[in-house]
Amino acid sequence: MTTAAIHEGSMPVTITVNGRTEKAEVPGLTPLGDFLREKLGLTGTKLGCRAGDCGSCTVLVDSVPVASCLMPVAQVGERAVATVEGLGGEGDLHPLQEAFRNNNASQCGFCIPGILMAATAFLDRAEPPSRAEVVDGLSGNLCRCTGYESIVSAIVEAHTLNREA
Repeated sequence: MTTAAIHEGSMPVTITVNGRTEKAEVPGLTPLGDFLREKLGLTGTKLGCRAGDCGSCTVLVDSVPVASCLMPVAQVGERAVATVEGLGGEGDLHPLQEAFRNNNASQCGFCIPGILMAATAFLDRAEPPSRAEVVDGLSGNLCRCTGYESIVSAIVEAHTLNREA
């Protein structure tokens, strides 16, 4: 596909989102976040600043946190995307969701989907993250309501819950 075609016309995309293969025709520069919300109805991904600064649109692409407001959906072809809707199971909370509930770590909730997705990286570690590591790992996610203490506590707790699951 030529650069001109990506800028001007629609193109087919195939991506796996939360374990389901999705196919669509989209303009090549459509942000992944818009595709998730508008084409797939996955509105858990929030679009705040649209400049990659707030982190509310964070999703995982091949297990790596990315700002979905900046990534063109055309760059995601044939890759795996995970959104907040993919956490947990039918009627079951994911360890992060359970820990956030236990620690009252969500107030307005706008930033929480992005924070949950950014925090999943901590769950794969053998050793629990330190509070400083969690704070550093969330540096790209802004929250205007909580003051972060309950969020950090929840992520540290989630590591333990994940190991017990």
